[in-house]
Amino acid sequence: ARCLTAAGVTGADVIQITPSFGLFNGGFGFHYGASAIGAMIVPIGAGRTPLQLQFMRDLGTTALAAIASYPLRLIEVAEQQGFDFRRDTQLRVGILGAEIWSDEVRRRIEDKMGIESFDIIGMTETAGVGLGLDCAAHDGIHVWEDQYLTEIVNWETGEPVPDWQSGEMVVTTLTREGLPLIRFRTHDITRVVGREPCRCGRTSLRVDRISCRTDHMVKVKGINFYPKQVESLLLKHPEVGSDYLIVIERVEGADQLTALVEAQPARPDGLGKQLS
Repeated sequence: ARCLTAAGVTGADVIQITPSFGLFNGGFGFHYGASAIGAMIVPIGAGRTPLQLQFMRDLGTTALAAIASYPLRLIEVAEQQGFDFRRDTQLRVGILGAEIWSDEVRRRIEDKMGIESFDIIGMTETAGVGLGLDCAAHDGIHVWEDQYLTEIVNWETGEPVPDWQSGEMVVTTLTREGLPLIRFRTHDITRVVGREPCRCGRTSLRVDRISCRTDHMVKVKGINFYPKQVESLLLKHPEVGSDYLIVIERVEGADQLTALVEAQPARPDGLGKQLS
């Protein structure tokens, strides 16, 4: 509920919840949060993309809750059907998370859908979606400090790192009773970007958007990198689609990385480019 409120959602909104209502608790988290603020709920769950678009139009959806990559699928199907989000919907807000998504993906979603997007974080282990959200200032993700003690540590030594230095986010739950966690290692890489009051007026700790995970690092030709770095480079080009595949293989004893990307609009033969 706090996260939805920080994103500007009120009891006058219609929120369409696209994460699943199963063991993954994202759907239920959004559902009960929306219920707490009195918004109308469209609990459609995952998949059925053409029906998602129909519900957005017919039910006057104003806020979309989704896995971060799902709007890209909505955009793809909308283009196939001649569906225009600005013309055919009242959508204005997207609360997106559960995946690492780059600024380039964010800009593409906002441009195509005509919405303002908000990055929501959370983990099943720490009670699910809603650990924090970037507010309308988009100057870091607010972490609710009365619920969570958050530290940023060196992922190899476990020692705290200074503010503005990247490290692994470690979370201690302060109010959870059934399964309290003490210094839970999330494997998510971020950094503290603010402790002073935000422009939105909130005073909680702010961390940067999750940039990568400690277990996602890849080494090619002795160079360490994260797949998100490749995504950021690719999506800077408007002629490149939203889907890509990174192929790493050994060729005559040497590492070779090939990025297979989709053209925008898609070509039957695809588009491939070898990266050095």
